[in-house]
Amino acid sequence: MSTLTKTWLTETDELARELDAPDLVVIDASWHMPSDGRDAHAEYLEEHIPGAIFFDIDEITDTKSSLPHMLPPPEKFSSRMRSMGVGDGARVVIYDSHGLFSAARVWWTFRVMGVEDVTVLNGGLPKWKREGRPLESGEPPHRTARHFTARRNLDLLRDVSDVKKIVKDKSAEIVDARAPERFAGTAPEPRPGLRSGHIPGARNVPFPRLLNKDGTLKSPRELERVFAEAGVDLGKPIVASCGSGITASVLALALAEIGHRRAAVYDGSWSEWGADPSLPIETG
Repeated sequence: MSTLTKTWLTETDELARELDAPDLVVIDASWHMPSDGRDAHAEYLEEHIPGAIFFDIDEITDTKSSLPHMLPPPEKFSSRMRSMGVGDGARVVIYDSHGLFSAARVWWTFRVMGVEDVTVLNGGLPKWKREGRPLESGEPPHRTARHFTARRNLDLLRDVSDVKKIVKDKSAEIVDARAPERFAGTAPEPRPGLRSGHIPGARNVPFPRLLNKDGTLKSPRELERVFAEAGVDLGKPIVASCGSGITASVLALALAEIGHRRAAVYDGSWSEWGADPSLPIETG
């Protein structure tokens, strides 16, 4: 592919040098599966990167939807960002406590809301801690409310009607980030009431295959190889899916790093598709 001039990643040494910059906003976007029994906000209060504010994925969401943590309305997102002190023109760096997991979901959310100066901390909090960098605990200092304007970039978002059309006309590649057993339908879904299997025609790229052992994203060349080995045609538009839109965003981040800046996420993902018996599925 062509030489890339834009990276969506910030390295830990880069962040350390910039921590005191007045236009920088650091966000802890940690989130855990309900079955993990962990409290992301409580863990944030125990330790976080100095000055980081907490983004609650399950609160900054569309609460009118029955599906988990769906994209919030622009008005709600703008309101939350203003009250958190995230304003227009801010440089946003997002991390999570896994390494590279839920931070990608919040990165994608900011991009859908029209923010392009947003990156993910490569390796997240685990890499920051391994390097012995500073941490703090408790609530961060109050940030002054700032004006924030959401401008929705719908190129990055797909809904169930869009995906139904893609299944019929094969106008885009659907790439599923779930584990192979869930994709194949040989393992049950962690959420009750969902069928097992995948969207017809989808390719499987389990998101851990995109990561190095230290939780950082693989190099662009390695990322291209992973997608190619899964049979993904990188010459077509791509829609990422997963269980509930979290790890699909890791695929979107990896695709953006190799030049697919407009890779979209199917927000409802398998939580929506797998729950609707009228929609077709495949197994194997």
